[in-house]
Amino acid sequence: QVQLVESGGGLVQAGGSLRLSCTVSGRTFSRDLMGWFRQAPGKEREFVAGISRSGSSTYYADSVKGRFTISRDNGKNTVYLQMNFLKPEDTAVYYCAADTSFNLVSTRTRDYDYWGQGTQVTVSS
Repeated sequence: QVQLVESGGGLVQAGGSLRLSCTVSGRTFSRDLMGWFRQAPGKEREFVAGISRSGSSTYYADSVKGRFTISRDNGKNTVYLQMNFLKPEDTAVYYCAADTSFNLVSTRTRDYDYWGQGTQVTVSS
């Protein structure tokens, strides 16, 4: 059974930082592209960041470029999202996701096969 478990969310003031983690079990982690998405109340789920299998290539939404960093540790089956200079508009539930079939990181939710349960990030002004 494939499981993706996120952790690290919480409440932070604007300008602060959080580090999200997502640990994967039930699959060979190094074979999957990984992505982080987020969903704010009343909005569609949106792509935040993605990373290639080896970790050598990363991709970001324009809204988070320069502030967020995605990374992975294939030895620990874990993908991370370091979030700096947080803004109130970053408030959302953050999800990690695994793409088992594509060769390039996708920004589309439908291309991802497995999802975590989500972790809440709230940024206060």
